[in-house]
Amino acid sequence: MDLGLTDKIVCITGGSRGIGLATACGFAAERARVIICARNKDRLDEAVGRIREATGVTVDAVQTDVTSTADIDTLVQHIERQYGRLDILVNNAGTGIYKPFSQVTDDELLEGMSINFFAQFRTTQRALALLQKAGRAVVINVSGRTALRGNFPPGSSCTGPAKAAELRFSIDLATELAGYGIRVNCVVPGVVKSDDRFQLWERQAIGGDLDKQATDAVRQEMEAVSVPAGQGWGRPEEVADVIVFLASSRSSYVNGVALTVDGGPHNKSYVTQLYARPPAQDKK
Repeated sequence: MDLGLTDKIVCITGGSRGIGLATACGFAAERARVIICARNKDRLDEAVGRIREATGVTVDAVQTDVTSTADIDTLVQHIERQYGRLDILVNNAGTGIYKPFSQVTDDELLEGMSINFFAQFRTTQRALALLQKAGRAVVINVSGRTALRGNFPPGSSCTGPAKAAELRFSIDLATELAGYGIRVNCVVPGVVKSDDRFQLWERQAIGGDLDKQATDAVRQEMEAVSVPAGQGWGRPEEVADVIVFLASSRSSYVNGVALTVDGGPHNKSYVTQLYARPPAQDKK
C-alpha cells in the first residue's frame, strides 16, 4: 500500500531507540525525509546508522533535550532552515517514574511533566508555523497506558497524570488546529519490548540491574503470566506501523482520537508484575 509519504518532512522526538527508532525506520522506508532528535549524540549517531542499514536512507539527526526550550527552539530553527516546512510531527519522547505516591520527589514530579506533557506542548507550539506552511500537516502524540490505567504496585501517580495530559491535549488541539487543516491524534502504547525501558523498570524495582543470565528468564516468566498463551508484549514496530498509518492520507478522516495499542485490556503491566514478584535473588 502506497501511503503517499514520499518527501514528506517528518520530525520524531525520542527517535534514537524503541518506538521512536522503529517509527523513523517506518517513515524512511516510505521515502519520507526524516529528522530524529534525542539527548544522547552517540545514540543518535548509532540510530542513523541502523536506519541506513535497514532502509538505505540517511536521516537527519539533531541533538535535542525536549525539556529545554532553548533546544526545542534550535530544533525548529534547523527544520526551518533546511526544509522550510514540517509535514508530520511525532512527539514520542517520554519516560516513566513508578513509585509510591508518598515517595515521589518534587524533582521527579517536574521531570515527569517536563519530558512528557510539557515537551509535547512546547514542541508543537514552536513548530506550529512550520506545520501551517505545510498544509494538511499531522501531529501524533505518543502517550502511554498509564494515562488510562494505574500501575499498582508500585504506583503511577507521577507518570499517569502526565500521560493523561498528553491524551487530553491531543483532543483539544485537534479541534483548535482543524481550521488550519492540521490533524492531531494520540497513540497510547501498552507494554512494548525495549531493553532500555525494561532495564529502567528493573532498576527501579530491585535497586540495581538484573544478572545477565537471569534477565531473559525473568522477562519470559513475566510475559507468560501477563498475556494470553500464544501472544506476547508488543514490539516497537507494531506501534510504529500505527503511527506511520495515522500520519498518512489513508487516515485522513481520523482526527482527535486516542488509539490504544496494547494487545487488549487483559494484558498486564511488566512494571506491576515486577513489583508483585521482586526478583531480589537475580540482582547483580
